[in-house]
Amino acid sequence: MKKCIRTAALLLALSVAYLLLWPVPIDPVAWNPPDAPALTGDYAVNRSLASVERLGEGVGPKPEDIALDSEGRIYGGFEDGRIMRCDRAAQNPTLFADTGGRPLGLHFDADGNLIVADSYRGLLSVAPDGTINVLSTEHGGVPYLFADDVDVAADGTIYFSDASHKFGQTEFMEDLIEHGANGRLLAYHPERGETELLLDALYFANGIAVDPDQQFVLVNETGSYLVRKYWIAGPRKGEHEVLMDNLPGFPDGISAGSNGVFWVALASPRNPLMDKLGPKPFLRKVVMRLPAFLRPKPVQYGFVLGIDSEGAVIHNLQDPEGAYAPITSVQEENGMLYFGSIIESAFARFPVPSKADETPVP
Repeated sequence: MKKCIRTAALLLALSVAYLLLWPVPIDPVAWNPPDAPALTGDYAVNRSLASVERLGEGVGPKPEDIALDSEGRIYGGFEDGRIMRCDRAAQNPTLFADTGGRPLGLHFDADGNLIVADSYRGLLSVAPDGTINVLSTEHGGVPYLFADDVDVAADGTIYFSDASHKFGQTEFMEDLIEHGANGRLLAYHPERGETELLLDALYFANGIAVDPDQQFVLVNETGSYLVRKYWIAGPRKGEHEVLMDNLPGFPDGISAGSNGVFWVALASPRNPLMDKLGPKPFLRKVVMRLPAFLRPKPVQYGFVLGIDSEGAVIHNLQDPEGAYAPITSVQEENGMLYFGSIIESAFARFPVPSKADETPVP
């Protein structure tokens, strides 16, 4: 009996020592998240996305982003490195290219090349025949460990994000829990083959959207629940500001739509535990020592916002049941919103809504 007690005490001491002292890959930085906004008013809970149409079921795993070419064909980038092309009806999938990495953000340039932010390989350009060209893999001697999203300006400049120069795509939770400002906003200039650093010290730099009027670029900072505006033209060129702060979820992809709307995909509503741990770096290290199933994780909840260039909410699309979730990217084309997901086995679409489609849940 005494031997059993001693053994139990030793195991308990070892467990406590592990939780308190075992090395972890993060060096957490204390911060004070703002109180999460209630899901009322502009963010009122509704079920508008419950009727989302699933497409391309079984074509590939985890299509994080979607792009459409000039012929209306649909392209999805999958976890296994493939970029698949479907026809307008989302049928007849064919292999367009295999990056050998993990294609995330997708966007076509004016010449019909598919520009790809590949989390493993960097910034790529895929020609119409599927030939892959590597455009950029590092800046200032610091490799991109998590090239994330991309958009192309009218002059051909490619704006893209490196979510983290410290953690890779499979370690996204490490970056979020550390909150170490490891992200970057960059611009690639094809005419001279050079990459320019626009902003660094971003908290998980994610979705990218170029203003249709070519005045600014929007970049989501997933780790700080905000959308940042960086001016690329006019008297404020080179300046930046927070466009929208204290979002009710983790902003992932963002894109320019019609009628002055920018679509923001919220991958998950806010996590109360993550917010409470913000000012407590030591406890965040303890969390990283827990088994993965005990750590904070995204909620299966469909959530997309439409905002204007000043950050006002124009559309609020939700589905608490998560018929298609999490939504990590949203792209408007031909009167439809196309959704990608980092978890789902399909992509999806939904008609561009009117406010009447967003009736709050009673």
